[in-house]
Amino acid sequence: MIPGGGQPNMQQLLQQAQKMQQDLAQAQEELAQTEVDGQAGGGLVTATVTGAGELRNLKIDPKAVDPEDTETLADLVVAAVQAANENAQALQQEKLGPLAQGLGGGGIPGLPF
Repeated sequence: MIPGGGQPNMQQLLQQAQKMQQDLAQAQEELAQTEVDGQAGGGLVTATVTGAGELRNLKIDPKAVDPEDTETLADLVVAAVQAANENAQALQQEKLGPLAQGLGGGGIPGLPF
């Protein structure tokens, strides 16, 4: 039975919300520090982004550089960055998904979920 005539303990709810906010902030910080890669062209181009989606590094194998065909290189760069961002989004879902579910999918105003 819930004390207080069926009303939830507001102090306890606020403490839980505060802890979830702290957990969310910690997970976001971890994402900002974690790097993930995406590749294109069988590894000719590799893009590295943070778990938050910030491009940190781009490696281009010299075999991918053809002065007569810069369009293909540009396509490979775009594909590698997209692959890295997809990996970052998967990492975000892995880290933040359980926290968002814990918040009831947007049940607390002011939080991003």
